[in-house]
Amino acid sequence: EEMASAFAEQHARLFGFGFEGKGLVAESIEVEATDFPPPSYGEGGAREARDGRGGGAFEGTASPSASLRSAPPPQSRGGKFFSQGTWHDAALYKVLDLSSGAEIAGPALLIEPHQTIVVEPGWRAEIGEDHSLVLTRAAAAKAAINATTEADPVSLEVFANLFMAVAEEMGATLQNTASSVNIKERLDFSCAIFDADGGLVANAPHMPVHLGSMGDCVTAIMKKHKAMRDGDMFVTNAPYDGGTHLPDITVVAPVFVDGKARFYVASRGHHADIGGTTPGSMPPFSRDISEEGVLFDGVPMVQAGHFDDAAVMRVLESGAYPARNPPQNIADLKAQAASCARGISELRRACANYGADVVTAYMRHVQDNAEESVRKVIGALKDGEFSMPMDGGMTIRVKIGVDRAARSARVDFTGTSPQQHNNFNAPGSVTKAAVLYVFRCLVEGDIPMNAGCLKPIEIVVPRGSLLNPNPPAAVAAGNVETSQAVVDALFGCLGVLAASQGTMNNLTFGNARHQYYETICGGAGAGRDFDGVSAVHTHMTNSRLTDPEILEARYPVLLEEFAIRPNSGGAGKQHGGDGAVRRIRFREAMSAAILSTRRETSPFGLEGGKDAARGITTVIRSDGAREILRGQDETKVAPGDCIEIATPGGGGFGEPT
Repeated sequence: EEMASAFAEQHARLFGFGFEGKGLVAESIEVEATDFPPPSYGEGGAREARDGRGGGAFEGTASPSASLRSAPPPQSRGGKFFSQGTWHDAALYKVLDLSSGAEIAGPALLIEPHQTIVVEPGWRAEIGEDHSLVLTRAAAAKAAINATTEADPVSLEVFANLFMAVAEEMGATLQNTASSVNIKERLDFSCAIFDADGGLVANAPHMPVHLGSMGDCVTAIMKKHKAMRDGDMFVTNAPYDGGTHLPDITVVAPVFVDGKARFYVASRGHHADIGGTTPGSMPPFSRDISEEGVLFDGVPMVQAGHFDDAAVMRVLESGAYPARNPPQNIADLKAQAASCARGISELRRACANYGADVVTAYMRHVQDNAEESVRKVIGALKDGEFSMPMDGGMTIRVKIGVDRAARSARVDFTGTSPQQHNNFNAPGSVTKAAVLYVFRCLVEGDIPMNAGCLKPIEIVVPRGSLLNPNPPAAVAAGNVETSQAVVDALFGCLGVLAASQGTMNNLTFGNARHQYYETICGGAGAGRDFDGVSAVHTHMTNSRLTDPEILEARYPVLLEEFAIRPNSGGAGKQHGGDGAVRRIRFREAMSAAILSTRRETSPFGLEGGKDAARGITTVIRSDGAREILRGQDETKVAPGDCIEIATPGGGGFGEPT
């Protein structure tokens, strides 16, 4: 019972909920045994070695009692060390002179033959029964700065980094506790913190397409659930309420401080399968969102610290195309809950150190600083227009008008193609995320990407267009493909960057047992004074590829080639980056699908720079026969077949010399 109680306490601390009604399984037990014979103390008080006659015999006087809580007099008080901006006078102790149970208050220096241990002021060192040394904080930590609610440059920098660090801690927790390869290895997730109004405050450097749209997701949850309680968490993947596409599932949690929901945290992860017509939930030919998977529309997932497995499972098993691996979905959702719990804990700790009013004020100051940074950039921009064709005959048109007096900009997508009877429709939140990303990229300073960046920008997106569709239009490719096209069009309109590969080369394969999804890197576009980078994930994606060892261990495939695709980048004064070649051979019968663009159109160059090579997807059968797939296609593969994806390069910049 004691062990179960301790486990329950740790589980609730890590995940934010208990495990009521579930048994515990002791999967492994680790035992560590050590032998520490009782020390002998001679006239000088120091421990003496075993006399070598066996039986634990020691010379000299008996060991002091282990219950003794006081330390012997220090060897010297002449020690000094520098910490927290000042020098400290420190007592010196030889660790070998200390008995079990001895306590030493800092500041002190503990000397061992091969190291020196610093006991800071406000800390206490204790010698354990096994002669281990444990350091414990004895006094509450003082705030690093004496911040007030008024903004000052030093405190602004401290809090900006504090908020980003909280999001990074959330991400580390999610990665460490997740189950799926997609989240744990590919890092296809994002974490962020939000103010009381649902405005993005700070994020970790995760997925730009997630981060710019998560604020809409948080505000949608706030409207749907007006009476939240401490310990509640909600799950959503609704593309028309701040989501992106159905595999991207978001967990949102309020942060209560002093009985009031002062902030919000959110964790979004791309689940390897959420149902739909094809394994991996990225169907090439979906025309209605119901064909892309199951829908979580703000479902309560954790209520007052209790995870509602039944409610989550009902959604996962619903609809015409339910999820194929619900246990893995639930495992990843619990990891996302753990991520949110970590964010809640860290924000509460910040409030304890600085005060909730100060933390709230600096969330606003950080957003105001981002707004001012973007306004400075806008003042140097010029008006522009740009039209960019996409595969399938679609077109993105954008016009940017700059008001230098107000230091504001109007980004108008009027003239863009209407929403399509395919899945390239991008929800409005995705379009907003692309605009936020581009303008944040123009800021040279190290500021968090947050809602303040968008305050000087008016975004006009006609309703019913490709970039702001009406439900129930399919959106699987809008998040991953159309978002990339929007970014390229915006950079082209500003005249600062040639097109990058413009696609994520979404590859899915699977069967009843296995489901896998990955995006594949390509070439980055060149700029005015720099070459594009080869074989990298660009712009709206920031994931990595699964390590070959993990891929081959978890799935019945072999990675036969992964290399840079030579000469695929566009020529120019500044050369575009090259794409990549990736070839995977299957060891089981599966279905495979590719969802991509830049197969019919080329990544453009700027100012005389040349276009980059287009992408090619080829199925190579076991008998050597080759089949070229379309940009959106699916096929059945047998053991011995392989698929080869040659990704596009990036456009060049300036006339080649």
